Amino acid sequence: MSPDEAPEPGAYAVDVRDGRVGRVMGRVGTYVQLRPPGGGKEWDCPPDDVRPVALGEVLRARVREINAEGRLP
Repeated sequence: MSPDEAPEPGAYAVDVRDGRVGRVMGRVGTYVQLRPPGGGKEWDCPPDDVRPVALGEVLRARVREINAEGRLP
């Protein structure tokens, strides 16, 4: 996906390099900034490695995060 085609801020996208789903927070230089669905640290992704994501993938990512937060040490 070219830099001009990257999803708009607020949309969800997937980083195809590792499969992580994130909400598009904006752009820094040539990178798209993504944040995990439940919050957390943003990461930078080249626009060519970002693609739109289906709602089901967003829900699965969020459930994984909630389950990980609920695990006891």
